[in-house]
Amino acid sequence: MVPLMAVRSPLASLRTAWGGAPRKTIDTPHVLSQTGSFTVIEDLQSILVTEQEIRERIAELGREISEAYADVDELTVIAVINGALLFTADLIRHITVPIRFDCMRVSSYRDDVRPVRKPELIDMVRLDIEGQHVLVIDDILDTGHTSSKVLEEIRKLRPASVRLCVLLEKEGRHELDVRPDFVGFQIPDEFVVGYGLDFAERYRQLPCIGVLKPELQNPPTWT
Repeated sequence: MVPLMAVRSPLASLRTAWGGAPRKTIDTPHVLSQTGSFTVIEDLQSILVTEQEIRERIAELGREISEAYADVDELTVIAVINGALLFTADLIRHITVPIRFDCMRVSSYRDDVRPVRKPELIDMVRLDIEGQHVLVIDDILDTGHTSSKVLEEIRKLRPASVRLCVLLEKEGRHELDVRPDFVGFQIPDEFVVGYGLDFAERYRQLPCIGVLKPELQNPPTWT
């Protein structure tokens, strides 16, 4: 087993105007996997959201959510996994309202770069949420098909209320009228990975969110 290694990138930072936030080329350590054959950060074309920006925005979201549910005795948080796992873990530590927690597992991309129109519900919540206030947390709102399916299934369980929080919302991609109540970042129509978001179950461990290089979206072959 090859130990983790870090190699400093020779690329300089490049800042461009997009939504008031910098968009950068790679200027962070290249992290090598334990196989030594899979270079993680080098597979990004650019970084859209830095680790620091994620931390700051999550703290803000935690305050927004806590204020929105200030009069609620208890909040039920449902994470859509695997994608929202890291986001949810960090976010709930900034929520001051008492919470119960459960997960739903949904397959949306199936090792592709575009979400399927009919997401597959793999695992449903176990908690009894009838009459409860529910906050659904997901990683990304793309076409809206996954979020629509999740909200539809949750509403069948007759909660008192349902709201949606997403880490990312893609601009110009909505096919269904799904409107999140809380949004971390709005991003352009790019295929992104990192901070829980994956391609073929890879890249989730990246601390930032970046655009996967086009040549690796075909999909690539890992050895």
